[in-house]
Amino acid sequence: MALHKDPSIATRALVPDVEDFPEDIRQKIDEVTEKSGFTPNVFRAVASRPDEWRAFMSMHDSLMDRDTPGLTKADRELIVVATSAENSCMYCVVAHGAIARIRTKNPLISDQLAIDWRKADLDDRQKVIIEVAVKLAMTPAEVTDGDQQRLRDAGLTDEDVMDVGSIVAFFAMSNRLAHWGGMQPNPEFFLMGRTPRQK
Repeated sequence: MALHKDPSIATRALVPDVEDFPEDIRQKIDEVTEKSGFTPNVFRAVASRPDEWRAFMSMHDSLMDRDTPGLTKADRELIVVATSAENSCMYCVVAHGAIARIRTKNPLISDQLAIDWRKADLDDRQKVIIEVAVKLAMTPAEVTDGDQQRLRDAGLTDEDVMDVGSIVAFFAMSNRLAHWGGMQPNPEFFLMGRTPRQK
């Protein structure tokens, strides 16, 4: 697999050429590219290690593609934006901020969360989710049974509560991989979800 520098994707990580991807990875990337209109840089930045790419994407999809009344797909993206902002991860804030704008249908929410989640336009349930998620992200040793109970009291099931913790933990890893490789957000992410789509 030929690896090379591509500062538009990652400033420190070596990335492979698309034609060198294993077939299953190339097929998945083609699906996402066709749906999005571009290839998110994370796909290329992680693909130099195919086994880890598969595990990374499987974990991501398992956590982020669920939609329950207690923890919607939009809520999941809000967790990513708020905790990634606390970790100063530009890639994840920008990329998942775009998805959060689309899923919440709120063009302001991602910027609000990234600057100060306490002042963001969240409902009471979401405020509890984000507060507990940020606590786990920043001061994990201080998390108590009471924090999980607050989530249940806000309407989350035990599975939802587990998902909150798993999303925070997974994106803590993702944030650090993005920092380590100098991963850059695609320019397309910056504009997504800020204005209504033209029909």
